[in-house]
Amino acid sequence: MSALGADVSKVPKGWIVTTLDQVCDVNGGIQKQAKRRPVENKFPFLRVANVGRGTLDLSEVHEVELFDGEIERFRLKAGDLLVVEGNGSPDQIGRAATWKGAIPDAVHQNHLIRVRPTAAIDPKFLELLWNSPLVALQLMSVAQSSSGLYTLSTAKLKRVQLALPPLTEQHRIVEALEEQLSRLDAAAASVEQGLRRSQTLLRAVVDSELCSVSSSPKMLLGNVLSEPLRNGHSAKATIDPNGVRTLSLTAVTSGEFSDANTKLTVADRDRVKGLWLEPQDLLIQRSNTPELVGTAALFTGALNWAIFPDLLIRVRLNSRVMPEFVLLELQSKRGRSYFKGRAKGLAGSMPKIDQAAIEGFEISVPALEVQKRIVQRVADERERISRLAAELVKARRRGGSLRNGLLRKAFAGGLVAQDPADEPAATLLDRIAAEREAAKPARKAAKPTARPRKATAAAAKAAPAPTPAPSASVQQELFVQ
Repeated sequence: MSALGADVSKVPKGWIVTTLDQVCDVNGGIQKQAKRRPVENKFPFLRVANVGRGTLDLSEVHEVELFDGEIERFRLKAGDLLVVEGNGSPDQIGRAATWKGAIPDAVHQNHLIRVRPTAAIDPKFLELLWNSPLVALQLMSVAQSSSGLYTLSTAKLKRVQLALPPLTEQHRIVEALEEQLSRLDAAAASVEQGLRRSQTLLRAVVDSELCSVSSSPKMLLGNVLSEPLRNGHSAKATIDPNGVRTLSLTAVTSGEFSDANTKLTVADRDRVKGLWLEPQDLLIQRSNTPELVGTAALFTGALNWAIFPDLLIRVRLNSRVMPEFVLLELQSKRGRSYFKGRAKGLAGSMPKIDQAAIEGFEISVPALEVQKRIVQRVADERERISRLAAELVKARRRGGSLRNGLLRKAFAGGLVAQDPADEPAATLLDRIAAEREAAKPARKAAKPTARPRKATAAAAKAAPAPTPAPSASVQQELFVQ
């Protein structure tokens, strides 16, 4: 494993390249499930969901039941770094945040690794360094992948290399970084707010245009169909290039119909011959999270390019309405409320709507020329807002690049000046190592050698008489030849 991707001989004077286990104690968590029911001996229990990159979300902290001695072993201390052991995205593995002691007697699950700094490293310095691209590259290179999940072991975490400056320089680096990063964070927050406002503006445009035709005749969606609604078909994925291309839910959520949002499946072509999509088909998600169930999109791909899965419902309309106009109705605030209100199911996280709910959705049906005019106005506004959003996305990328560049400079020794009077990191590290060694419990004394068993009375009786020692003359005959 390379030392932060840099030449270790070029670290600044007073710095040292070391491994995580030399400056921190690294331990796993509790292999127990959090308890939602009331339990005795309950303690706050942090999970992967609570840990972001440099942030902790404590809005929902579960509880776990512990027994004698367990709280002393697993209790978190202020300054502990909590590292996420695994994730489905390789760029998210190893994300970490510092525990600041917000909740007394908190512990953590085994999918979080606790990294407890020694006096050789500033906890804030460790958090900033850990969440920088320098460490991220190391983590991605050693992560194991299984069934789409990337994981890190405690053993590999211990071997992560760190370029460590003197402790006083660490404090200066943290101070300088916090000042610069606070400005970048404020700029990033403004960009995100602008992106949210752009989406809000677009929804307002849609609602305003639809409101202008609210007095038009109303019809149920089921009465403007050219053919009955149709659920899709799901089959196992395959790597066979002759497999049947099938859309994913992401294609409808994002409105992007590309190969990246499909998969090849082993679906029987005769069984799915009626499911091939055509341009102008509307697709509605019949099952998803409460926020996404009922999401609709207009298919813009090629004829017979893909089929759609069971969690989507296809809508084909007659000539009385434009599919683009009906899509605006489905995507409006009223449409989203309608489907969210009619979703039901046993699992609250994945509610469902049925075909009857779709057929019962009421839409305005103005003249076709009015529909066309509204669709065009919304398209013009969407293009203008999209240009603005694109600039905001560029600004977000620039901010990310600036942040990464700042972190690289800081942890290469280029952000603050070195002070010859600082105690070298190696000297401090040697002292810490000696203190850790001295703190180890003394080894138990070796057990005395077991005495041979006493001969039984019978064996004693059966034992032959000892052979007498040879006389001196005999010894001379044996050894003097």
